[in-house]
Amino acid sequence: MRHNYKGRKLGTDFSHTKAMKKSLVNALFLNDRIKTVESRAKEIRPDVDKIITWAKRGDLHARRLAIAALGDKELVREIFEKVEQGMFQDRQGGYTRIMKLGPRKGDNAPMVIMELVTEPVKKKDEEKPAAKKAAKKVAPKKVEKAEEAVEAEAVETKAEEAPVENVEAVEAEVVEKEKAE
Repeated sequence: MRHNYKGRKLGTDFSHTKAMKKSLVNALFLNDRIKTVESRAKEIRPDVDKIITWAKRGDLHARRLAIAALGDKELVREIFEKVEQGMFQDRQGGYTRIMKLGPRKGDNAPMVIMELVTEPVKKKDEEKPAAKKAAKKVAPKKVEKAEEAVEAEAVETKAEEAPVENVEAVEAEVVEKEKAE
């Protein structure tokens, strides 16, 4: 029985799964991109995020935890130096990207490319104008109704201000403006 063993088994026993995950994480940090099976990529994603979070902390305890997880002091030193230089400074998580490639030819296993995300984070303020544009496209119907109400009020105020004989002329001007639009 598999009591207290979390995660996918990946078709092997626990020690082999653990070694495979450690090897994949090492390969990802060395090459910044690896090609692997989708289930393996999804399984190592939390480990990669955890190591980068430790590197962002940057203290001795975090460094020792990373060395224990990766087993390579030089690789840990490189990761910590990259993070100190500001590689993942503005990113609050989501340090990896998984892109699907399709099935493998031999056994139809779903293949993916997993890579470290190095682009800066786009702020949500940049996304809001797109939402406003979509809202503007929907809004014209409501705006037209509002404009008609405003025009009706304008006609009434002009009619109240103008003498009785000019009321018909003011209404005719408003109708002509509506036709022009």
